[in-house]
Amino acid sequence: MTTVLRVPEELSARVPAEQRGPGLDRDAVRLLVSRGTAVSHHAFAELPRLLRAGDLLVVNTSPTLAAAVDGRIGHARVVVHFSTRGDDGRWAVELREPDGDGTARARAGTRTGTGVRLPGGGRLVLEEPLSRAGERLWWARTAADVRGVLREYGRPIRYSYTERDQPLSVYQTVFALSSADGAGSAEMPSAARPFTARLVAELVSRGVQFAPITLHTGVSSAEAHEPPYAERFAVPEASARLINNVRAGEGRVVAVGTTAVRAVESAAGADGVVRAAEGWTELVVTPGRGVRVVDGLLTGLHEPEASHLLMLEAVAGRAAVDRGYEEALRGLYLWHEFGDVHLVLPEEEPHTEHCASNSL
Repeated sequence: MTTVLRVPEELSARVPAEQRGPGLDRDAVRLLVSRGTAVSHHAFAELPRLLRAGDLLVVNTSPTLAAAVDGRIGHARVVVHFSTRGDDGRWAVELREPDGDGTARARAGTRTGTGVRLPGGGRLVLEEPLSRAGERLWWARTAADVRGVLREYGRPIRYSYTERDQPLSVYQTVFALSSADGAGSAEMPSAARPFTARLVAELVSRGVQFAPITLHTGVSSAEAHEPPYAERFAVPEASARLINNVRAGEGRVVAVGTTAVRAVESAAGADGVVRAAEGWTELVVTPGRGVRVVDGLLTGLHEPEASHLLMLEAVAGRAAVDRGYEEALRGLYLWHEFGDVHLVLPEEEPHTEHCASNSL
């Protein structure tokens, strides 16, 4: 694991960029760029000039659900985070303690058979722990229409480092597509949040291509620092073909978010060829496993214990990740889903127009 320093509380992004001042849009965040251990500082709006014609951005089209609802265990209030619907109809859920300022720690003392009253009269029963993490994540069963409950009573999952609840629209990326079955992500695939329609149009005009994939993310709070659990994904045939064509040419495959890396690498064979695939993936990308397809990664800034940092090391190497995070801390970059972003590119950039904006 990389030796990233502890992130000061004041570097948590408490509100979205567009709420920090008049005239701002989602792209009003900073962009840290790492090429090996060389680091430069930019505005996110400079992204079209940092990529080049023929590059490919792999983007996650999963919409974000209003996945948090209030419930009760006996007389105690809890917050239920609905994460993932299993093939057997059960839901992966997380129970957390409400504290009036975003949800606090995972609830202790839950066990098999615990019942949770849901709004609207439904009841959820915990059946078995989802992982060796124990009490935090559970497979649970309910006769209630969960998606109906979320539509009527749900709100986006948020944590206490954010200032207040936000409408669901704040958590949808420009790439999000509604699915026929109502599936989506428990938490926003946040690396894509700074993109605007205007910026996408500029990227396309400069010859940058886009390959859509889908990975429905689970809850990201990992107090036990456990690896991510299985998530549902799909890489369509057209995107697989586009990725393979770019890899066969001179373009670079840049994943927008760790979710895009997980999906694409799950669809890649040992030969590095991406094939259309869908289903569940348990893949954890580590430095030991490495990456077969992805050349670069656009991602948020992650907590020191997060398993996502292992994925960054797999793409860029430990020295590059350590150097980038040292610079992010020194430059007072903002963390979490409303924060600044980090672009990891290969060291050799002979055709890129360099335009560092170190005054940001």
